[in-house]
Amino acid sequence: MYKIAVMKKWENHIEANPEIMYGKPVIKGTRIPVDLILEKMSNGTNFQTIISDYPDLNEEDLYACLAYATSLIRNEVTISLAS
Repeated sequence: MYKIAVMKKWENHIEANPEIMYGKPVIKGTRIPVDLILEKMSNGTNFQTIISDYPDLNEEDLYACLAYATSLIRNEVTISLAS
């Protein structure tokens, strides 16, 4: 059985502060960049392994990374140019 998490707001878990990692989005209270977590997920690393590798994180943080990425591309439109 899969556990479904309800993500209320990714803003509760992710911040971009010029004083932390040059303003790169990170998990709040850490220096763990969102893109690092997304890259690990895209390479097939499961939540349990990520949380084991980064004990400051929890499942809600990981879902927040996905929600953040979704919010960035939600209105993206790609137009193919004929060559």
